[in-house]
Amino acid sequence: MTEPSRQGPWIVLPTYNEADNLEPIAAAILSALPDATLLIVDDGSPDGTGQIADRLAAADASVRVLHRAAKAGLGRAYLAGFRVALDGGATAVLQMDADWSHDPASLPGLMAPLADGSADLVIGSRYAPGGGVVDWGLARRVISRGGSLFAKLVLGLPARDLTGGFKAWQAGTLAAIDFDGVHAGGYVFQIEMTYRATRLGARVREVPITFRDRRVGQSKMSRRIVVEALVVVCQLRFDELRGRGPRRSR
Repeated sequence: MTEPSRQGPWIVLPTYNEADNLEPIAAAILSALPDATLLIVDDGSPDGTGQIADRLAAADASVRVLHRAAKAGLGRAYLAGFRVALDGGATAVLQMDADWSHDPASLPGLMAPLADGSADLVIGSRYAPGGGVVDWGLARRVISRGGSLFAKLVLGLPARDLTGGFKAWQAGTLAAIDFDGVHAGGYVFQIEMTYRATRLGARVREVPITFRDRRVGQSKMSRRIVVEALVVVCQLRFDELRGRGPRRSR
């Protein structure tokens, strides 16, 4: 049975083994944006996250769940969720992590530039004036800032924070991106989506946020993710130089 459409903002929340975090983060998200629809995208979590999501959806019509068979990368989870949100009537689509590193209280601030028409994509930025990170060691700070700077220089992007995943999209801007052409399945997905949006003329704005390390569980950052980011950024630039840059979705 097809669920009825819900106009308004949708929050896409990918999960994998977030059983301890899901219920409180969902409550905080819906408290911050009471008129929103929360879409939980679970990648077959073995710890019961998907069952918790189903229970939340059964109790609240503003919660929906997309079950995926297995873990297939953060970017793929987001793209699947974006499709559902756009098809479901979203006028804006917000994305965030489920581990409390993104504060739900910041959601109205991300929505504001969309609501007043001053931006098409809003990035919750750790590196804009007033932003910051908490509980990170030196190595992770260097990787994050270095990755953003590398992407900014290679791709000529305007934003300071290109690796973060706390974003708000105008639905039309997101729908214009050709999802089938997106390379990235991991964290470099964040860079690639911003790149594709700017090449299609999106107005990007950063609002400062404080990023905190996850409360419960283990970070999913790895050396493979860092290498993927370097490779994909270079591939995007190479494709563009060969005249194979982003195209609008049909």
